[in-house]
Amino acid sequence: MDTIEKNDKMIETLTELLDPDEIILDPERRDFYSTDVYSRGALPSVVVVPENKEKVSKAVAAAKKQGYVIVPRGGGMSYTGGYRPVREDTITFDMSRMNKILEINQEDMYITVEAGVTWKQIYDALKPLGLRLPFFGTFSGYRATVGGGLSNGALFMGTGRYGTAAEIVQCIEVVLADGTLLKTGQPGFKNVSKPFYRTYGPDLTGLFVHDAGTFGVKVQATLKIIKMPTYTDFASFCFPDMWSTAKALSAVARTGSAEEAYVFDPGSTKKNLKSSNIIEDIKTLGSVFKNQKSWLSGLVEGTKLVVAGRDFLKDGAFSMHIVVSGNSTSATNTDLDIIREEIKKFGGEEIPNSIPKTVRADPFKPLNSILGPDGDRWAAMNAKMAHSDAIDVMKETEQLIENYKTRMDECGVFITRLMIAIGQHSFSYEPVVHWFDEWLPVHKETPEPLHLKTLTEPKPNAKATELVAEIREEVVKIFTNKGVASNQIGKTYPYFQSLRPETAKVIEGIKKQLDPGHTVNPGGLGFPLDKIN
Repeated sequence: MDTIEKNDKMIETLTELLDPDEIILDPERRDFYSTDVYSRGALPSVVVVPENKEKVSKAVAAAKKQGYVIVPRGGGMSYTGGYRPVREDTITFDMSRMNKILEINQEDMYITVEAGVTWKQIYDALKPLGLRLPFFGTFSGYRATVGGGLSNGALFMGTGRYGTAAEIVQCIEVVLADGTLLKTGQPGFKNVSKPFYRTYGPDLTGLFVHDAGTFGVKVQATLKIIKMPTYTDFASFCFPDMWSTAKALSAVARTGSAEEAYVFDPGSTKKNLKSSNIIEDIKTLGSVFKNQKSWLSGLVEGTKLVVAGRDFLKDGAFSMHIVVSGNSTSATNTDLDIIREEIKKFGGEEIPNSIPKTVRADPFKPLNSILGPDGDRWAAMNAKMAHSDAIDVMKETEQLIENYKTRMDECGVFITRLMIAIGQHSFSYEPVVHWFDEWLPVHKETPEPLHLKTLTEPKPNAKATELVAEIREEVVKIFTNKGVASNQIGKTYPYFQSLRPETAKVIEGIKKQLDPGHTVNPGGLGFPLDKIN
């Protein structure tokens, strides 16, 4: 059967299973789905946007029967090739229509949602009830989905105290390669009415967390919820260098006092402040007013932001930003006192808390920052590690970056850094590479139209993009050799190749059991492509 005939048969089948508006055949629209935030892949044969899990199940089964591979896609904010097709005989499953909140159970403290629900949707639905998720979203939570977050190790909001998306999920419903709908956690048992617990026997839910969408298509998830803390407070500090800042971040993390603790390098701070504009400033000020418990406290906090302005940080300084929360001001004050004592040991100097206060005032803004303030593209690299390993990993990576400095300067490539505390036990280091090249479709469609008009698309710059790819490859090698973890594995990090032989055998066995033809997101998790050719 030739390719055209095969496509025609697949399209005919999908037309029988789905509504016309759930099928995308237009080449220009399919081109959008061939790219992520970083790079371009193969053009998928078809894109489907199913409206419920039953249709996902039928379409996946049909794809397998007719020899197609499938790729699940959430909010599209990945820069590691997670949903980027590697073959043209790919059906991309865009889960954005599966965006219903199915249940908010305030007695048993969970929320059940379809996989296409965004972190912002959940936040907005729970806030009026005085509830929230423990970890409650990523920087990209305006568009990033629960399904994507569970597939890619989402972290940030609440991560300092509660960890990542992996720590808050109770159970998942996933469509396997043959169309089977699998339920994990308590729903996987007979005679169970509520998804109240995750582990009774082996943790089947964990199998589908951080899997880069290679074990199946997530269609539904149940997440823990908590009471919204009554009081929230903020603090920011500056440090003279990266190393004292990193040590201080680890010290703060170990106290368990911070709900969020994160670090921007001087370049990150400069770009973040430059990205803001007067309209956004006014919106943020309004959000600060609304988040206060009284008109007077809103006025006080808003005035502090105005007075601080944007020139509150010394040139070349690293800045750490802290969020604490509790059910009394005495609790938050105690947490801040503990943190300040740790900060003193590393020479930190307290500065206006404008940045964490602004972030929390409106945590899920439109994703104008998918492009830098000068129209630059960016892509992050991530290492999650033990606190005691952080300095060693960072020093080797920073030396590599320094070795590239001349070539980077020639091509207009530069790097910023983000560090995040993950609970009390883990440290996240994220070098972010920036460069100027023509935009990909996602860069043109994601920002607000008015914001996009303020930017100028760079000219094609293959030399810069090639250098970025080389740097990313070398940084990933360091991370791999150091045995660190990464959050977005996608098709960038050699997860499978990095495993010990006995572990790799088990993981490969699971993949073969769930997906014997390797038809679900081929190449994800570093699984070899030759297994599916």
